[in-house]
Amino acid sequence: MTEAQLPLDLGHRPALSAGDFLVAPCNQQAHGWIARWPDWPGPALVLSGPAGSGKTHLVHLFAAASGAPVLDAARLTVDDPPRLLAGARAVVVEDCDRAAAEGRLDQAALFHLINLVRESRAHLLLTGRDSAARWPLGLPDLMSRLKAMPAVAIGAPDDALLAAVLVKLFADRQVKVGEELIGYLLGRMERSFAAAAALVETLDRVSLAGQRAVTVPLARAVLEGDAPLGG
Repeated sequence: MTEAQLPLDLGHRPALSAGDFLVAPCNQQAHGWIARWPDWPGPALVLSGPAGSGKTHLVHLFAAASGAPVLDAARLTVDDPPRLLAGARAVVVEDCDRAAAEGRLDQAALFHLINLVRESRAHLLLTGRDSAARWPLGLPDLMSRLKAMPAVAIGAPDDALLAAVLVKLFADRQVKVGEELIGYLLGRMERSFAAAAALVETLDRVSLAGQRAVTVPLARAVLEGDAPLGG
């Protein structure tokens, strides 16, 4: 491969504004909860959904509206709750189930945060890929608090949403694609948000490496394993 053929990873910035969120039956309820803040029936909400389903986008919208600091659950410590709520009306803690599964969730700290949110009349948004009932927790008091919280899940995408997601993912990378390509991919790809993101990333990388447009022939070569994927 020559220097001119090397794909340059210049990065890309996903569009995360309110107008960029693709509302569909599988995520309408979750989007509605975020849009209704601060008119929630309680101080906390658990948002779950598979990788790439739009949780981060919803977190971004919530943080923009509420001014909430956003913290990875694996980094939460017992000293954090008062600091996080200092002058803030809401807090977001992301990827709770993953942190718990990796043994990096300070369960006592999360329990303390939940209690402090209630006492402060603030709001708390927790996210994970699975529902809170499936999080691998060992602290009974924390489990009880989580079970009492309202929860909303993002479901699997239908064809219309998956097509729109593909178009958005390509657009985020400044790659223009046609309806023929989207239809071709929909009929052959794994039906998940994560698979859509991985496929778009691969097609973009291969097209840059080969200096080729992202077309049906290129997609066919990638899906059938006939295109070099590079490093």
